[in-house]
Amino acid sequence: MSTSEQEALRLDAADPGHRDLFDVPPAQGGDCPEVAYFAGNSLGLRPKATRDELLEDLDAWAALGVEGHLDATRPWLPYHELLTAPAARLVGALPSETVVMNSLTVNLHLLMVSFYRPTRSRHRIVIEDTAFPSDSYAVRSQVRFHGYDAEDAVIRLRPRPGEDSLRTADVVEQLGGDVALVLLGGVNYLTGELMDIPTITKAGHLAGAVVGWDLAHAAGNVPLALHDWGVDFAAWCSYKYLNSGPGALAGAFVHERHLGGDLPRFEGWWSTEAATRFEMTPESRPPTTADAWQVSNPPIFSMSPVRTSLEIFDKIGMDVLRERSVRLTAYLEKLLAGRDVLTPADPARRGAQLSLRVQGAGEVSRRLRFEYGVIADAREPDVLRLAPVPLYSTYHDCWRAASALSEVLAR
Repeated sequence: MSTSEQEALRLDAADPGHRDLFDVPPAQGGDCPEVAYFAGNSLGLRPKATRDELLEDLDAWAALGVEGHLDATRPWLPYHELLTAPAARLVGALPSETVVMNSLTVNLHLLMVSFYRPTRSRHRIVIEDTAFPSDSYAVRSQVRFHGYDAEDAVIRLRPRPGEDSLRTADVVEQLGGDVALVLLGGVNYLTGELMDIPTITKAGHLAGAVVGWDLAHAAGNVPLALHDWGVDFAAWCSYKYLNSGPGALAGAFVHERHLGGDLPRFEGWWSTEAATRFEMTPESRPPTTADAWQVSNPPIFSMSPVRTSLEIFDKIGMDVLRERSVRLTAYLEKLLAGRDVLTPADPARRGAQLSLRVQGAGEVSRRLRFEYGVIADAREPDVLRLAPVPLYSTYHDCWRAASALSEVLAR
């Protein structure tokens, strides 16, 4: 055993994380029985408690039929309320500002119905050039829906020549008087850069714009304080760092200053007050909470894994996870010294991800998996993403990944 491997094992003994709470897939290559899993920024691992708790909800259906809406151990009618408070704590919001519903891009569209209200003089949307494609599709379609030219109305922010990340000052400089909406990723999916959410939010408001955030790669990754930062709205998925399963339900945030007002919204069965829902009246009576943005009744069996995951975050605490994340990512960064890393070196400007520029990233990723049991994530043509997730990744995983990458690239 090498000295560097022994060091990794010593660090794991001193800083063990919570791998025991998760099902880690078996390795398809290499000398270790389990994979070294670095794709939690794409799909998180399954908590061991998920299966039993989901089966409990399924069994209520078998035993009670329709009466499960009120008589199940976790009644279905108010089930989504079980997720509200822990989701709010996770993103630094009030429970009244938070709701778990739909999927991420659906939530962004529902929120833009309310918050993207363009005029001829103010109709532009600011996003980052490396925004996740779904966000680009969403804002371009919103612009076209309102009758504007997407090529003109969507401002795509690019780093300075020779740089890989956006500078906060350069973002602020683009927030002119014609900008109606700022919609950026809290953590950039490609580079792993953590944006300065409070500073950009404040600058956007001073420029007269609405400011929303896609927190797909931020929720469960970095501490958030959406209420205190004054963010207008936000949305996030829960299948990445929140470990709730493929296509899991997403979350949405609306700041309390917008609740109970006259913002336009799409409405449906679950948009009305729960106490009056079964009066079956033709007009909705929306509550003065983010629940007013719900449209349909929630899928209970999709909510169950989200609830299980949020309990883990509540028990451990986001601040504790962030501290371990900083240590773990710094260790991986040390092992990757000399590689072309796109992610900012400052720990305050990144989450649990290091992105490397690697030629043939897809083939490198394949060989890491099948020859070494290391699962990474490739974005063609030349980005390899490694996410050491503080809940279940280990220092030994980091050592395995760095050693395997060296051997693959050397050959």
